[in-house]
Amino acid sequence: MANSLLTGATGGIGTFIARKLHDRGDNLFLLGRDGAALEALAKEFPGTEVLVADVGNPAELAGKLAHRLPARLDALVHCAGAVELGPVAELGPDVWQTMLTVNLAGPAELTRLALPALRAAAGHVVLVNSGAGLAAHAGWSAYAASKFGLRALADALRAEEHGNGVRVTSVYPGRTATAMQEKVHAQEGADYEPKEWIQPESVATAVLAALDLPRDAEVTDLTVRPGLR
Repeated sequence: MANSLLTGATGGIGTFIARKLHDRGDNLFLLGRDGAALEALAKEFPGTEVLVADVGNPAELAGKLAHRLPARLDALVHCAGAVELGPVAELGPDVWQTMLTVNLAGPAELTRLALPALRAAAGHVVLVNSGAGLAAHAGWSAYAASKFGLRALADALRAEEHGNGVRVTSVYPGRTATAMQEKVHAQEGADYEPKEWIQPESVATAVLAALDLPRDAEVTDLTVRPGLR
């Protein structure tokens, strides 16, 4: 039975990924800072282990996760993230630090801690990135910079761990109907209609397709865009 560690499981995309992983029989390890929310979600998935830790505080992860990670880890799915928009002229260092810490430094540290278990299982790291990790637009500088960095992390990790049998996939969803997207629309001053965007289950399906690819191949980069209506 596979062991899968997931961040952001209480978010829109993460919940669907957790459900799909559980439905196929994986042992789930759900990591997040809101223990109560994770425990509530875990009740839907018998056998799930909750790991209370904050990727926004990467220096604390090693202590929080000491002796809590499995010896073998088949999948590490990074789905947690944060977004703040604004022009460069108005973004202070606190916003930049939050974006770079939550979206980049936290995933990097969690991956480092999980690497021995990933190597033992010839596992798979999936980083749920963003279309903003491929192109930066006005008002998106800090968020896009963190996602460009996440792409660089994935590319370097893939090159470093290929010989250890660890696969690495970056997934770049377009606008997806989640609470984060609702926040983005509010920051943009635009009306939000969830039906106009990718549904989170569709992104979860793409993630599982990458994870389930036979071992003779590897999906390195997967872009998911809104379909025709």
